[in-house]
Amino acid sequence: MANGTGAADGARGRRGAAVLGAVLGGCVLVAAATAPASAHARGHGHGTDYVALGDSYTSGPGIPQQVDADCARSDHNYPSLVAARRQVSGFDDVSCAGATTAEMWQAQGTNAPQLDAVHRDTDLVTVQIGGNDVGFGPIISTCAHLAAQDPTGNPCERSYHAAGYDRLALAIVQTAPKVARVLQAVHARTPHARVVVVGYPDLLPDDGSGCFPQVPFAQKDFPYLRDTEKRLNLMLRLVAGVNRAEYVDTYTPTAGHDMCKAPADRWIEPLQPAAPAAPAHPNAKGEDAMAQAVLERLGQGRGRD
Repeated sequence: MANGTGAADGARGRRGAAVLGAVLGGCVLVAAATAPASAHARGHGHGTDYVALGDSYTSGPGIPQQVDADCARSDHNYPSLVAARRQVSGFDDVSCAGATTAEMWQAQGTNAPQLDAVHRDTDLVTVQIGGNDVGFGPIISTCAHLAAQDPTGNPCERSYHAAGYDRLALAIVQTAPKVARVLQAVHARTPHARVVVVGYPDLLPDDGSGCFPQVPFAQKDFPYLRDTEKRLNLMLRLVAGVNRAEYVDTYTPTAGHDMCKAPADRWIEPLQPAAPAAPAHPNAKGEDAMAQAVLERLGQGRGRD
């Protein structure tokens, strides 16, 4: 994800980190054509009006065909696949690369505030947001830069713990109320809708192994960054649960297809993609896997997870 920034540090945030840390336990990084920014498609089927909110993991930058250059949005991202397979009657995908929770209420270039797409007649809303609030882009840059100084150690982890606490864990804690506010705003606009929070896919090897220089992080930073993503996903699950939303786990079904795998096996592209996709983002196979996870959740019937 690009252009994200972590939450500011502070005494109040550290107290919050301690509280939520006790809940989360020790478990993200890691982790372009033209068309209207909010295309509204009508079709036949279940009479479901579907709105997709999210960042670049939702929009699918680089994946053909790109239908919105400003937001790097693909017509083969997971919302488009879900809409097609569910045969929804109305579909608005307003996801946008670089979006934070703030862009739910404010315009992002030519993309209107994403929440503007949610109306009283909306039946289904998927939300995938929070990675840029935590700072995906800066995390990647920082860890790649530090790896050159200590490729076999954990310089990135040490840097984020330099103040005596984990700044990434704090950023996740500080992002939780922002995501909660988004979900509350969705419910306020469409009280009857099914609201689904979509987690982030597996970006790095789940066993903690590394693959330098394909992914230029220091060897012992891989498990730290893996755990950071897991912590982010756990936060999203918990926030969904207390805000009348369902949660879709996209990490488990994508495990084993991270950016360290061979091109034929990976669903997340490394920093130098071999398939059409943005660096450190899902390719078409990854978006398809996330779509399948969402469809399975929807097929289970309304409920919380």
